Amino acid sequence: MTPLRPGVYAPTMTFFHPHSEELDIHTIRAHAVRLAKAGLVGLVCMGSNGEAVHLSRPERQIVIRETRDALVRAGFSAVPVIAGASEQSIRGTIELCREASSAGAEYALIVPPSYYRTAVGNDKTLYEYFTAVADQSPIPLILYNYPGAVAGIDMDSDLIIRISQHPNIVGTKFTCANTGKLTRVATAMGAITPSSPLMPQQTGADPSAPPYVAFGGIADFALQTLVSGGSAILAGGANVLPRLCVHVFSLWEEGRFLDAVHAQKMLSDADWVLTRTAIPGTKSALQSYYGYGGFPRRPLARLDEAEVKSVADGIGEAMAFERTLPDVSSSAD
Repeated sequence: MTPLRPGVYAPTMTFFHPHSEELDIHTIRAHAVRLAKAGLVGLVCMGSNGEAVHLSRPERQIVIRETRDALVRAGFSAVPVIAGASEQSIRGTIELCREASSAGAEYALIVPPSYYRTAVGNDKTLYEYFTAVADQSPIPLILYNYPGAVAGIDMDSDLIIRISQHPNIVGTKFTCANTGKLTRVATAMGAITPSSPLMPQQTGADPSAPPYVAFGGIADFALQTLVSGGSAILAGGANVLPRLCVHVFSLWEEGRFLDAVHAQKMLSDADWVLTRTAIPGTKSALQSYYGYGGFPRRPLARLDEAEVKSVADGIGEAMAFERTLPDVSSSAD
């Protein structure tokens, strides 16, 4: 199993042919390789940005398999593939974890169940859910704390730390954007951190155990994640601005804090444009600047010409800087 490392991860988009809405395998593969060349150290398929809720289970396996194969063939087998694998039941989630593993995923990203919000939105039930899945999943789990996607369920640091004692749980993604919570969990779990003169490096609490990774969930607070003792970001904005995201981490690792603050401001401004226009806006930005991206599956809307221009203009400064940055591809074999 490829170990998780500090750095930048992206929840990759799933691409479709514009008229048929069938999977665009060529673009899915090419996008994964482009992100790895830019220096990303891991990719997530079938996350929120991947429109997993719009795909059949066989389609999800195809996307995972093609992403893994594309990375290996391009010399990036050291870039792990993480798969979103959440169902509402324990049984169903375990099945998805097994399917993801068979398709080539090395880790699974799991949100809390939420359809029966009143019944499941308590610490006892959530603890049972995650630990029961972890008991039977063939691949390690990463908790996904994303209140906006699960009817407002927001796990606190005490619960996350308690769940994370399970040996098959190796990280948490904090899309709640609560850096205080991230700090408490990262400290308690001995989360790994990048090397930097700005903060002592952490290499894990237990050398014999898999490293624990505390992920900032939005590019909007990449630098804040590092200041809070986090390990990595797993951010949709890295689909469009991967080099700029990596640049923030590189500046931190070099001890250039004021430069990192400036780069983060630029990244935050651009990421807000992508965040408020969601999947359609991110795909539009890819189309405008990279010549691919297309549209989401319906019922997600397609942007009109004015909206497309607004997104492209809104991230223009960040994209201009992105183009001055080199690929790093340090994670290639």
